[in-house]
Amino acid sequence: MNPMPLQASSALSPWEPGILSLTLYAIIVFVLAAAVLFLTGWLGSRNRTPAKAMPYESGCIPTPWDNVHYWVQFYLVATFFLIFDVEAAYIFSWAVAFERLGWLGWLRMTFFILVLLVSLFYVWTKGGLEWGPSTRIR
Repeated sequence: MNPMPLQASSALSPWEPGILSLTLYAIIVFVLAAAVLFLTGWLGSRNRTPAKAMPYESGCIPTPWDNVHYWVQFYLVATFFLIFDVEAAYIFSWAVAFERLGWLGWLRMTFFILVLLVSLFYVWTKGGLEWGPSTRIR
């Protein structure tokens, strides 16, 4: 059974709901985004004060860069959380499709989990999961 080719005249017909709805959705999104940008620029206040010209830093008064000391440990823990959170979603999707993937899928997932465990052990031995001040020399 050969499917009928799509003719140019019927590309946006109501009988092709996927193409028509996608086109209409894209047009509506573009028009609404353009309208919001235009209205905010047209209706927004233009009072420039020194306080408004300062960069916003979560309600804190901005300080010069030479006095700021960021605690890198927070960013490391946030990165580790993202890595292992994505890994959990990946393992869940594998568990849903376990029967279709078979033993080859199981072997690949086992390798994936082993790589994650090795990386977790490495991060743990380097002290990447410690929050307090460290007295250990690395």
